[in-house]
Amino acid sequence: MTDRRTCRSRAPSAAARAFTLVELLVVIAILGVLAGLLLPALSRSREKALEIRCRSNLRQLALATQMYTDDHEGALFRYRTGTLNGGDCYWFGWLERGAEGKRRFDASQGALFPYLGGRGVELCPSLRYHLPTFKLKAAGAAYGYGYNLHLSRPAAEPPLRTAGLPRLSDLAFFADAAQVNTFQAPASPENPLLEEFYYVNTTEATAHFRHRQRAAVAFGDGHVGTESSLENSRDLRLPSAWVARLRPAILLPDL
Repeated sequence: MTDRRTCRSRAPSAAARAFTLVELLVVIAILGVLAGLLLPALSRSREKALEIRCRSNLRQLALATQMYTDDHEGALFRYRTGTLNGGDCYWFGWLERGAEGKRRFDASQGALFPYLGGRGVELCPSLRYHLPTFKLKAAGAAYGYGYNLHLSRPAAEPPLRTAGLPRLSDLAFFADAAQVNTFQAPASPENPLLEEFYYVNTTEATAHFRHRQRAAVAFGDGHVGTESSLENSRDLRLPSAWVARLRPAILLPDL
């Protein structure tokens, strides 16, 4: 007679169903290795996406400049145009004078505002305003890009005209910008802070190499590229911020 007990399927035991400790440790180790491989790639992808958005912003600033010069007989705008209502009128807008982080800002007073269709391109997504090492100038984020100061003539002189600039494709008009502040509270020599800055030139460390130690730059012909910092120009008061100078060859117009 057949023993029916041998024909029945036996329910698996608890030991057969469960992972052993060794197996769990192996799985955890594999997941850790995969995370270690994937996270840097995801971080690079995110940084690349932010850089693409920044380059798009600068491209729109360059196109707006072309429209501005078309409407002004080729003349370029100046960095600063005067004072108004307790503030200063700059190329990017009106900024009130007063306590740092509390000043009013009006972008509509900027030279390029009518050509940009409003706001939306003035802030680089890689400029991290929320960090404790950042000091606001206005009541909120204002502008994250700097104008090439060498394109701005003094008020007593006629403005530069694009027709007189022979190498627009090699001449920087705008760049990622910021500066290290140690002289306006809450910044101090003992507490250097990063803040917005609105021009770049050959003598001051105000270009911001925030895209994996490179700065995005818009050139006079409308194209946007990236630049590394000029050797030995990094502001060492806050070295982690990577504020430095651009090479003079792309800043100085051939006149």
